[in-house]
Amino acid sequence: MEEVNNRNNEYVRQVAEQKYEFGFTTDVHTEIIEKGLNEDVIRLISSKKGEPDWLLDFRLKAYRYWLTMKQPSWGHVTLPEIDYQGISYYAQRASRFGEAIHR
Repeated sequence: MEEVNNRNNEYVRQVAEQKYEFGFTTDVHTEIIEKGLNEDVIRLISSKKGEPDWLLDFRLKAYRYWLTMKQPSWGHVTLPEIDYQGISYYAQRASRFGEAIHR
C-alpha cells in the first residue's frame, strides 16, 4: 500500500512540475507576500485589506490561540505535519501599473 502511495505521489509531483503544454497562459501581475505566518504577516494582510482594528485584534487573538493547538490525529490515518511556514497567505492581483487592486 505504501509503495502504491509513493508511486502515486511521485506521479502527481511530476505532473505538477512539468511545463504546461497546451499553450494557454495569462499574464497576471500579482503581489504575493513572503511565505510564513506570524503576527507581522497578519498585521500586513489586515493593513492591505483595510480592516478595522477590532478585526485585527480578533485575528491576532485567534492566531495566538492557534499556536497552542496541536495537529489532530484521527483513527488509523497517518498524515504528515503541515508546514505552515511554507505557505504564502496573501496574493492580490495587481493593476497594469503595479499597484494591488483592493475591493
